[in-house]
Order: sequence, then structure tokens, then C-alpha cells
Amino acid sequence: MVEGAAAAVIGKLYTTHAHWLQDWLRLRTRCASRAADLTQDTFCRLLEQPRLPPLASPRGYLVTVARRLLIDDIRRREIERAIADICALQNGEADLLTPERIAEAAQFLDMVARLLDTLPEQARTAFLLRRVEGLSQQEVATALGISLATVKRHIALSYASCLSIMEGA
Repeated sequence: MVEGAAAAVIGKLYTTHAHWLQDWLRLRTRCASRAADLTQDTFCRLLEQPRLPPLASPRGYLVTVARRLLIDDIRRREIERAIADICALQNGEADLLTPERIAEAAQFLDMVARLLDTLPEQARTAFLLRRVEGLSQQEVATALGISLATVKRHIALSYASCLSIMEGA
């Protein structure tokens, strides 16, 4: 967690760039409330860092963090929709689903399963513990008996794989 002078720098970044970042996100999400949430999440992410890196381009850095959060948000929404569709099928509510949505859900889940199968076992486990179980990176490291740096590497590998598959879809 950032403290002291770094927190003051983040406060200055917030007052200087938050409105601009929210506008940037609103253009991409087409939703004011999602843009506001992602803006707040961006600055929360900065506050969670052990130390703030030197910022030659504050807006560029904020966009990088916000873009990653936006990708996570899109992925999470796609997964939630696919799971909701599958639950509807299991609960006999199939008539509420169009054939297109059923096909999209099945295709998306197949894509996720293929992705997970390509990851090394430890990377797959770290990713699932972090994203599905909601453990912190430190908790994942403890659970797997590996270093925090290794967990970060595994999760970065998993995200890179997700992005390559999502871009190819």
C-alpha cells in the first residue's frame, strides 16, 4: 500500500486526471456509471501498489492501468453471461435463450477451457485461484508454496494467453 508522499502524488493525479480518465473510459464503455467505477478502480489500484513508479507520462500510465481493468471487466461480464446462460439451460429456462446466445456461451466456454489446457499446471492453478476463487496474489503464493514473483509471472502469462485468444476470436 502506498503511503505518505506517494499517496499525495496519487491524490494530485486524481484531482488532475480523474475527470479526463472518466471521459476516456466513457467513450469506450458507453456507460457513465461503468466509467466512473473503472476510474475509481484505477486509482484504487495505484493505492494498492507497494510503491509508485516514476511517471514520465501520467495519462499514459493511467490509461494502461484503466485499459487492463476494462479488459478484466469485459472478460468478467462475458464469463458471467456464459454462466448465466448455462444455468438457465440447467434450470429449464432454455426458452429464454436464443440459439445464438447458447452457441456463443458454448463457444466462449470452449475457448476458455482450451486456454486453460494450454497453460502449465502451476500457472493454471494460480490463475484459477486468483480469478475464480478470488484469492490475493500473496494467498495464491502461500497456497502453492511459491514466491509472490512467480505468482505474478504465472498470472501475467495467463492474461497474455487470454488476450491472444480473445483477439483471435
